[in-house]
Amino acid sequence: MGVVSYAPRARDDTGQLLWLHCREDESMADALIRHAVTVLSARRVEAFQFASALSLGLEALPVGHRAATVRALEQAGFTGKRLWRYMRADLPAPTLPRLPHVHIGHDPSDRSGRRLEARHDGSTVAEAVIGLPFQGVGVLWWIEVAADARGRGLGRAMLGSALDALTGLGAEAILYVDDDAPPGHERDRSAANRLYERAGFTEIDRLYSYTVPS
Repeated sequence: MGVVSYAPRARDDTGQLLWLHCREDESMADALIRHAVTVLSARRVEAFQFASALSLGLEALPVGHRAATVRALEQAGFTGKRLWRYMRADLPAPTLPRLPHVHIGHDPSDRSGRRLEARHDGSTVAEAVIGLPFQGVGVLWWIEVAADARGRGLGRAMLGSALDALTGLGAEAILYVDDDAPPGHERDRSAANRLYERAGFTEIDRLYSYTVPS
């Protein structure tokens, strides 16, 4: 009926609730969460942290699809924090422009990924990183345009090139936007959200992490 994974982090006396499955039965979620918190007996407990040091990747909770788990967490005293917007798009994306000359190589930080790079006059003006497809789903991890090259449509064209690469690998595309900062903040992602929405991405869910404060 349900299973929960948790672990202690001894260096700062913090417990980690890594993941939980309960078929969205609220009473089962409540029992599993309270069991994990009791066994951990930590000064602070974190739940569904995004790519925590004890985990293997993306563990934040998609709150729209996990309403019973959210209620059980809140009943147990956890406070949620919005982290990322989770989006997807069908491929290909024929309406987007493409950059004419893009080098595609291994991502230096992760050999399972691919890094796309566009250069002009010997300098990198735009780049992107994609994850190779798993079960038909590829990830657009990030896009960046050099500060002195912005405002020329390179971000949109690099997005088109990255989605072309994923199309060639036989994938649909997902991505995550860290849009937790307010408008006007240096991390404001309003422009990124507009870019992805105009490219055909739709929101699947919002990803949250949770904490029981000390």
